[in-house]
Amino acid sequence: MIKRIPISALKVGMYITDLNNDWIPHNSQRKRGLIKREETIEKIRKLGVQYIYIDASKGADSQDSEPAIEVDQRNEAALQDSGALRPGLTVTVPLAEEIVIAQQVHRQAQGLVGNFMNDIKIGGAIDIAPIHQLADELQNSVFRNANALSCLGRIREKDNYLLEHSVNLSVLMSLFGNYRKLAPDILHQTIVGALLHDLGKILTPDEILHKPGRLSPEEFEVMKLHARHSRDILASTEGIGEITVITAAQHHEKLDGSGYPEGLKGDEITEYGRMVAITDVYDAITADRVYHKGMTPTQGLKKLLEWSGDHLDPVLVKQFIRCVGLYPIGSMVLLESGRLGVVVETNDADQRLPVVRVMYHTRFRLPIAVETIDLARPGNQDRIVRAVDPEDYKLDVRKFLI
Repeated sequence: MIKRIPISALKVGMYITDLNNDWIPHNSQRKRGLIKREETIEKIRKLGVQYIYIDASKGADSQDSEPAIEVDQRNEAALQDSGALRPGLTVTVPLAEEIVIAQQVHRQAQGLVGNFMNDIKIGGAIDIAPIHQLADELQNSVFRNANALSCLGRIREKDNYLLEHSVNLSVLMSLFGNYRKLAPDILHQTIVGALLHDLGKILTPDEILHKPGRLSPEEFEVMKLHARHSRDILASTEGIGEITVITAAQHHEKLDGSGYPEGLKGDEITEYGRMVAITDVYDAITADRVYHKGMTPTQGLKKLLEWSGDHLDPVLVKQFIRCVGLYPIGSMVLLESGRLGVVVETNDADQRLPVVRVMYHTRFRLPIAVETIDLARPGNQDRIVRAVDPEDYKLDVRKFLI
């Protein structure tokens, strides 16, 4: 049986199934295996992990263990509770209309961020004006219809993770900041900070930055320096505001002090640092990368709740969930009719009733004609039963998002 135990209960002879630390990018530890030495336990403790998962049928158990299914049920209940309120984001432009603009902005964003990083890397002239203009365009698109850029954020190539992650993080920060009603200038600065948060990786050696396998502890320490590099580069760049620097500098800080680069704790981390930490973790754990299979959006939200308190701000996590919805764009859901659908639009009035695109029937185990259904439409009788993993049905949600 898979169980969760506090790190204090970890002992030699236990079989780990999940270190529960996907919030750490480029994990340098094995994800599973039998604990044979005390030194291994000490290395895991240093990661800042609070709880891990073990298989009691393959190794020793603990009196402090809790069945994984009970943890998931508690996270599901917390997710439903967090999503009980209306998101508070209105749509002013239809998705079909905004998606055309969003595609142009999205392509432009990747190109601009890539060029900006290259200019700094080669010591060329730095022009921050296009980045500021891009941040405004991203913010305006999210304001008109957040579903458009959110859709594009779920369609990504794992080989282009660095740029797509930066762009998607800026979209999530724009969405989050709009929901929290940040002042326009502050929101703008956080979006720029999100766009350029990984700028410091231009100083990370390529053999570490693009290593397909696990990083050694020494390599991981080098990788962690990128947040400090981002801060220093931005702080010395003319036209960059203080909140932009803070947003980029604090995206890996954690409430319990286990983050980096400064190991800040609690109130030492700014509101914007706490916000970007949440969006960064969510986007990272739900993305497919060369060395990492992404979680489903719903699984990602549950993990944010599980890591709340120790690593992430619990109040802001609940706000973020209300912001992206119980079933974020790209979620695959099972309907009462037995059909599977991909969420393509959230509902600002009732998070339980998004717009879904159906394509498969689970009872007949066959594809069906693709159809877009607004679950909030008068007369519609179908409802969501639960979120599901598209891998279980060998389906690729990206094919049905646009």
